Amino acid sequence: MSGIARRIGRALRFPFTGTARGIRKATHAHGAGESGLGKLIELHAVNGAGDVMITVALASTVFFSVPTDEARGRVALYLAITMAPFALLAPVIGPLLDHLPHGRRAAMAGAMLARALLALVLSGAVVSGGIELYPAALGVLVSSKAYGVVRSAVVPRLLPPGFSLVKANSRVTLGGLLATGIAAPIGAGLQALGPRWPLYGAFVLFIAGMFLSLSLPHKVDSAKGEAKALLAADEAHVHGPARKRRKPGLRTVGPAVTHALLANATLRWLSGFLIFFLAFLLREHPLTGESAAVSLGLVAVSAGVGNALGTAVGAALKARAPELIIVSAVAVVAGVAVVSALFFGAFMTACLAAVAGFAQALSKLSLDATIQRDVPEGVRTSAFARSETLLQMAWVVGGAIGIVLPLNGTVGLSVAAAVVATGWLSTVRGLLSSAHRGSGRRTRVA
Repeated sequence: MSGIARRIGRALRFPFTGTARGIRKATHAHGAGESGLGKLIELHAVNGAGDVMITVALASTVFFSVPTDEARGRVALYLAITMAPFALLAPVIGPLLDHLPHGRRAAMAGAMLARALLALVLSGAVVSGGIELYPAALGVLVSSKAYGVVRSAVVPRLLPPGFSLVKANSRVTLGGLLATGIAAPIGAGLQALGPRWPLYGAFVLFIAGMFLSLSLPHKVDSAKGEAKALLAADEAHVHGPARKRRKPGLRTVGPAVTHALLANATLRWLSGFLIFFLAFLLREHPLTGESAAVSLGLVAVSAGVGNALGTAVGAALKARAPELIIVSAVAVVAGVAVVSALFFGAFMTACLAAVAGFAQALSKLSLDATIQRDVPEGVRTSAFARSETLLQMAWVVGGAIGIVLPLNGTVGLSVAAAVVATGWLSTVRGLLSSAHRGSGRRTRVA
């Protein structure tokens, strides 16, 4: 009898243990398990699932539950709130984390714990509508971005042999996207039970993320190689007989990072613009034969599919110059934006959303690889913080313009096409020159 009970127990556990083994096999493939990258992929998946639970719980409080004019005011407040984490992130959190190179695992674990506790605060605020909703949401954003900055900074320490930085970043990001896709319907189901339940789910996920952060390999906190990186950077900036040293930063690592950042800011501006402009446009003028919710859903799905494809392509790319990837991606977006403005309609709008999502994912992976490649480790966390600040500012500016423009599809997409084309033209020469110089350096080394 006990043997039958054990067999039944194994049969009931198999869907869960089998799934877990499959996930572990995928995340630890191609040397990622030995290097520790697999654990970071799993951690980022938990992070993405927790974030989407909070997003599901808060979504109805911002947009769909109020008239359009009032929704614009609430969304404008939301945009203002999203700026605050980055105002803190660049000048404070980035340099602070730079000075704590031995505490990267603790920093990520702390960010997870903070979001777990704030999810409990939000679980009360979404029901009562209390003022604590906004500071708690702000705290979640600050903690989320602090985690993201540290996560980007540690990827080079966990790079498996033969992996490019773009490929490693893609693997991590793809893990987060897959987890988000799985968690979103679960969060929607929990939301049907009540607005508190997705936040309880987020609490559990972030607590698990805290323990996963602490389980990362010890080399994440190791200072090995950092003194060498700082010395090399210092020697490159020696001035005069006194050999005065200047701390390296984004301005001292060459033009590749700057140009890649500006190109990515153009795409992030487009993302913010499309989200808010199309949200209000399709709410007032849905796509032919569809409701406002379905119209928004189609565009959102197109953007999500494009984003996932961009991440998947990044994971499959060989080690090549990230500058060329960025130049190509922005050029394609500019072309599609022009066509979408000339032939505005449901199909072209969905195409633009998909292409923009694809290009943004691939270009961001390439930007991260450029920072990881060119910025000395001693200031790399600050570099990521400052890049995230600029990208978020671009997103907010794009969203603000999307809110105030008249709800005319042709006019709106014409503005979008003009901005993307200008951004591409202002950065393409610098990016191509950087790629050419990088190719020359690799040839001389070979």
